[in-house]
Amino acid sequence: MRLIRRSSLILLAICLASALAVFMVASRTATGIYMAEGRARAEALLGLTIQALDGHLRRFEVVPDLLADQERVSRLVQNPTDGARIQAMNLWLQARNTELDSSDIYIMTPDGVTIAASNHHRADSFIGQNFTYRPYFTAALAGQTGRFYAIGTTSGVRGYYFAAPILDETNATVGVVAVKIGLDVIEAEWRAQDAAIMVTDPEGIVFLASDSGLRYQGLLPLTPDRLARTAASRRYADVPVSEMAVTQADDLLTMDGHEYLTAQELMPRAGWTVHVLLDAAYLRAQARLAALAFLGAALAVVLLIWQRRARLTERLALQLQTKAELERRVAERTADLAQANALIETEIAERRLTEQELRRTQSDLVQAGKLAALGQMSAALSHEINQPLAAARNYADSAAILIDRGDGVRAKENVGQILSLIDRMAAIARHLRNVARKPDAPLQDIVLRDAVAEALALVAPRLLQVAVDLPDDLPPVRGGPVRLQQVLVNLLSNAADAMAESGALRIEVTGRRAGGRVLLTVRDYGPGVPAAIADRIFDPFFTTKSVGSGLGLGLSISYNIMKDFGGDLRVANHPEGGAVFTLDLQASIARQEAAE
Repeated sequence: MRLIRRSSLILLAICLASALAVFMVASRTATGIYMAEGRARAEALLGLTIQALDGHLRRFEVVPDLLADQERVSRLVQNPTDGARIQAMNLWLQARNTELDSSDIYIMTPDGVTIAASNHHRADSFIGQNFTYRPYFTAALAGQTGRFYAIGTTSGVRGYYFAAPILDETNATVGVVAVKIGLDVIEAEWRAQDAAIMVTDPEGIVFLASDSGLRYQGLLPLTPDRLARTAASRRYADVPVSEMAVTQADDLLTMDGHEYLTAQELMPRAGWTVHVLLDAAYLRAQARLAALAFLGAALAVVLLIWQRRARLTERLALQLQTKAELERRVAERTADLAQANALIETEIAERRLTEQELRRTQSDLVQAGKLAALGQMSAALSHEINQPLAAARNYADSAAILIDRGDGVRAKENVGQILSLIDRMAAIARHLRNVARKPDAPLQDIVLRDAVAEALALVAPRLLQVAVDLPDDLPPVRGGPVRLQQVLVNLLSNAADAMAESGALRIEVTGRRAGGRVLLTVRDYGPGVPAAIADRIFDPFFTTKSVGSGLGLGLSISYNIMKDFGGDLRVANHPEGGAVFTLDLQASIARQEAAE
């Protein structure tokens, strides 16, 4: 009896030791897996956070430059004592601030004194305040774009500042215009995440965070140099900053006694560092639970084997029971797999529907762009149609008089003139109908000379002088005739708009062959494309026109149409002045040579 009891104790000790070893190995393995998944999730959330934050800032990045280019702004800073002009500017800035949904817009003279502001009517108005200590002011005064995050020393409201220089006719800086935007909406979105998100300034101080308790604490040691730089710019006004007890090893950050898995990335343009923190204790707890589940499964298997060996006499019954249990598990897993397959098929169908909706939306945008272009041309085309209508009326009245006089020959000539005018109006209507129709035909060979002629017929009333140079040996190109015509109309209309102030509407359309491609260029003699917006000119809804003059879709739609043709649309400035848009098209001859 004692021998049996001793053997049982030894067996129990061996089992416990084995279970402990299995748990430790499983826990270590599960921890590695959960931590790796946490790192991947933190990196993904970091990328999305940076994209959202950068996109919010980019909405307002060019606003100060656009405001500084206004002639009324330049005149104001050159006459800062004109009370009537200052009052008008205050109202104008207030209206622009409401349209842009920004926090504040204000104008400063070179000595840093604010002379006009959108908040002129409020008790905490910026008018009369001096902001020479702000880095965004000094950067703009030096001719650069100023950027800076700070707490307002006047309003006490956090915000991000963009600033641009105001230039006079000699390109000398005569003032600074600044735009302040709020970032509270970004923090509100972060609170919905299951991770902590915070942003630090170049000195390592947290100024944006999903948890408001983390604000104005330093992740880096607050050395005298860092504190002096922060105080000089008055970034945080009178709000005190403190140093946080932080230790970091690799991607693990210990903060206030809690350990976090962290991912961080620098935003060079803003000078910020974005941090995403996941609770490492939670990940380790999940790993331990997974290890316990694995250990439980392992113990269940061991127990099953032990029972089978201990009950040899009941082998058949145990085998039947095991078989039934296995079949049940297979059935459950098969059902789970079928359900997963059904979910995958549903997701695939939804994705296809989404892609179809995206294509339909893109087609609708192209159609909207064409109709918008037709609307812009309507005034000029009405003149083009009213002129032959008036002439036809005169010929008809004259023909009636000649018939009464018995002069049939001259009356017949008048009728011929009326028919010619009717043909002219029908051609104009045919051009408009072709442009307005939604294209659904496949790509085909297009003669560039015909496409250019059709486009010029549509925009001819807006143009004074167009020089067309298309060689006779220029091969046909691959594309859709209606959509190519739309691209040309957009480029010609934009060229006319660019030269509207100069009054010299001179446009050159040139074509040449380059290997298996055909390059068609449209050059105007306007002011050209500023380098600051050249990279964004083809973005949707980007426009330099005044409010109500355009949606910013024309060049974006034209760019996508050229991509659909297997070509490209580029922009550059001509050395002698003006903008040059180049259509890079595939020649149909090159397609035939590739087939051979």
